[in-house]
This record gives sequence, structure tokens and C-alpha cells, in this order.
Amino acid sequence: MAGARPVNDGAREPPAGLAALLAREGPMPLSRFMALAMFARDRGYYATRDPLGARGDFVTAPEISQCFGELLGAALAQAWLERGSPAPVTLVELGPGRGTLLLDLLRATAKVPGFHAALALDLVEASPRLRAIQAERLGAFAPRFHERLETVADDRPLLLVANEFLDVLPIRQLVRTAAGWRERLVGADAKGRFGFLLSPWTVPGPGAAVPEGTVIELSPAREAVVAEAARRIAARGGLALFVDYAKEGAEGDTLQAVRGHRLVDPFATPGEVDLSSKVDFAALARAARARGAAVFGPVTQKCFLERLGIRTRLARLAQGKPPAVAAELESGVHRLLDPEGMGTLFRVLALTGAEEPVPPGFLASERVP
Repeated sequence: MAGARPVNDGAREPPAGLAALLAREGPMPLSRFMALAMFARDRGYYATRDPLGARGDFVTAPEISQCFGELLGAALAQAWLERGSPAPVTLVELGPGRGTLLLDLLRATAKVPGFHAALALDLVEASPRLRAIQAERLGAFAPRFHERLETVADDRPLLLVANEFLDVLPIRQLVRTAAGWRERLVGADAKGRFGFLLSPWTVPGPGAAVPEGTVIELSPAREAVVAEAARRIAARGGLALFVDYAKEGAEGDTLQAVRGHRLVDPFATPGEVDLSSKVDFAALARAARARGAAVFGPVTQKCFLERLGIRTRLARLAQGKPPAVAAELESGVHRLLDPEGMGTLFRVLALTGAEEPVPPGFLASERVP
């Protein structure tokens, strides 16, 4: 949910025309509905707003605590040093939002000898509004903008971070019926109200027997992004860190919509709400390993940040600060680590080259076999 996610589907139909489109062409897969509602270039959700912050629809970890971006920066810089300080090296963020994570990351690594001089900064961001904010805030680092990771140069090592990027990429939902697996489609009634219905045909699905009514979620779009990052890292080396909402396996309906920091009906006002779902990291790990990368995790956000030293960083930041400032800093870190909230809801997956060092924040035993 951090920024606009590029989807290569030529989505131009404005959300206001979704009902007319359905009336013309009939029901569409949930994946296409999400792509149009979120990424239509005219009036899609990300084309029309800055969704972050108290006045927006949600907040992300970098906006909650500066420690998040600082520690990710430390992890990437350490990985760069362990790889012999290659230059040049490409630093990519997928869905940079307001650029807050990168600002904290770059500030925290400013004293690493040679690191900034080696960096070429590439931002994968489709939203014109957010690009303008990023260009202003990160202008000193001469960022280059892309709608897709595929257009970033792949002739050098890659350092990549993606926080709350994958969760909003389109998903398919399949439902187990007596006749087999059928895909959930989105249709509209005579009054233009949206809702689910099942495809009249069966589709391929898991072979294992599961109860009727079971819902599974698949996301070729997510797997394609991770596979592309893995391909580059397997060939050139580097480190990619993916942080996102997680689920165990493909089962379960996790589609949700958020507006004004509250859960709302995903079909009530498409194009005006943030649609997302939880991420099946096991599927991403398979996609990455198939492209030759080493995969570590996922581990919980709490575990990852604690291993990187977030409590030590908090103590240093709070030292000498007025009590109110120190309390605010502590509150932000607590929110990131909360075992009943973000600390376990979010997981971290790392990709490295097959023979490269274990990534910071992970253990050798956490490599996916």
C-alpha cells in the first residue's frame, strides 16, 4: 500500500466506467477488476490521490518510525560491503510512496565510504502525483522513474526494497465446488452494484482434496515481480528485501478494502478505496528459486528488525530527547514490533545470489531448501 504498483494490462478504463464495461462485456476476473480500479491511468485509485498519512487511507512502516528505513539501509549497505563494494550498483524501491523510506535509508548510510557514490537510484512508481513528491524529496540523488522493474538496467548488482508493494497487486480467487474449481468473477446488476459470481466453467486448481467452498488466492503478478528480481540477482548479485502482509499458503479469502483508515466494502466505490490482500510468501519463494536466487525466510518483521538492532537504535535516538519526543519514538517502534499487530502480521523475505553471504537479519538455517 505504499505507492502505485505498475500492472502491465494497459488499464485505461476509468473506474467510473466499470459498470458500463461489465454491462458491455460481461463479468470479469477479480484480477482485472482490481487492476482497473487501482491502476487505471485516468481515474484509478493511485492516479488520483496521495493515499498516505492521517488525511489519507493508511500509513506504512516508514511513516510510523524512522528506524524502519534506517535499518533497511544498514542491511543493504552491509550486504554491499560484504560483496566487495561493487560500483556501480542499482538501488531500487518498488512503490516508494512519499520517498520516506529512501530518505531514512540514505541518511543512515551517508557515512558508509563509497556507498552513495556507487548508487544509481531507480524508482518503480506509476503514480504521477507520487512521482512528483518523490522527485522533490529525493532530487539530490537524481532518481530515474519506471513503471515496471523490467525497464531498470540489469547490467549491475541490485539492491532492492519493497515495503507493502506486493499486497495490492491483483489476485485471482478460485472456489472449490462439487464440479471442481471455478474462478470468482466480478459482475454488476441492473443498478450498477458490483458483486461476486462464479465462472460457469471449471479451471485448473490444486489437486489435493479440500472441502467445497474453499477459496484460494493466486497472484501471477506478484510472482512475476519477485521472479524478475530473482533473475537479476542470480545473474549479477545483490539483495532484495520484500516486506508485506503475510498468509500461510494460498487458502483463504483475504481481499479487503480500506478508506480513511477503516475497512470498507471492496465493491462500494471502486477507484476510491485501497484494495489489497495478504501475500503467500511460499509461492514467491518458489518463483524466486526457479530463477536461480537463494531465498531466506520469511521471518516476522519483529524478528527481522530486532536482529538488525532496532532497540539499540531507539535508545540512541531517544537519548537526551524531551520526554514527549522520546515517548513518540518509543511508540512508533512498539507499533512496528507489536506481536499482536505489525510485528507478526508483516513478514520479510530476502533474495540473494546463490553463493552470496547470508543476508543481514537472517540466519543460514532460514534459507529455503
